[in-house]
Amino acid sequence: MIFKKKRGAASLTATVTELEEAVAARDGDRTEHAFTAMMDAVQPAPDAERILAGPRLAALIPAFPPTGPRPMLAMAAGFCVEHGADPARCAEPILGGAHQDVLDALEFARRWASAGRADDELPEPDEKIIDDALLARLGDDRHEATRLALAWCSVEEWQPPALAVLCRSTEVRRRHASDILPACRDLAALQRHDLKCLIYALAVLDDEPLVVLHRPTGAGFEVRISGIGDNFQLHTLLAHVLVGGGHVPGTAPSVASVRLATDPQPAQGRTQTIATGTFELLTADGDRIWNEGLPDDIPLVHGHRLLVLDEPTYRRSWNADRFFPHLPGKAELTRALTADETQAWFARTSSANKIHRPS
Repeated sequence: MIFKKKRGAASLTATVTELEEAVAARDGDRTEHAFTAMMDAVQPAPDAERILAGPRLAALIPAFPPTGPRPMLAMAAGFCVEHGADPARCAEPILGGAHQDVLDALEFARRWASAGRADDELPEPDEKIIDDALLARLGDDRHEATRLALAWCSVEEWQPPALAVLCRSTEVRRRHASDILPACRDLAALQRHDLKCLIYALAVLDDEPLVVLHRPTGAGFEVRISGIGDNFQLHTLLAHVLVGGGHVPGTAPSVASVRLATDPQPAQGRTQTIATGTFELLTADGDRIWNEGLPDDIPLVHGHRLLVLDEPTYRRSWNADRFFPHLPGKAELTRALTADETQAWFARTSSANKIHRPS
């Protein structure tokens, strides 16, 4: 949840109207006061007001200067989405702002590196670092330097509102995720920002076919997945579909762990439900695909994501709660592959000479 509840504020609808009018009038003092009033009002407001306010607040994000409280405005809009506002109507301004801050943070890093020594470490993302010397290092345009420095320091603040829209709409993920994901991964690679949740949400696969080969039995399947936040959840659902469906041997996951992976209603708080590993997840080349990773980690082979399942090398268990509570996962067995199809897919793997071939 983005905010904790606060009581005793004015009507959210009235404060949003005042903020819109102040922004339209380009009245800085009035905007500042209206913004503060809105932030106080959004937490205790009834959901009916939040549902209407969310898109209005999101629409104001581009009108706020990049050096102002734009991430906090996005937080307010995202909070409204958490309480029923339409994620699709709020997504473009929220994700556009997040994307721009990520790009600005990358530009900050580029300028920092180009203006210093090769062994200069990037600074921690804390506004305390912003001083005249740092701004001068970023270039002659002080306003632009300030924008880049603030983006470096505030980019993580965009995660909660971005997750609010990404985890509640397949349409939002399909429309926006692929454009933003590469820049987020580039910034995370600099090891100064924790963008794991945002990257995982942007990398969620929807309506994605997998070719799944079960090496111990030599069987092959086509499985279609959607909304799966990590490979722990994928592992559970593959075991549910293949073992629970009687297609391969093994111990099916518990009803409780499958429910936690798939239920449209998230669990109320953390549970103590434990899931147990059924397979070793491997690439076509035999490299391990870690449960901590993503379905997006499964490489493409001849245009299809190809996953090999093997006997587990050791017993694994994990908490069965899903990574994104508000994003239910889905895995469906589309069909069992024919013997010829299965053999052709196995021929493209390092397991080709190890499989059991059914007679």
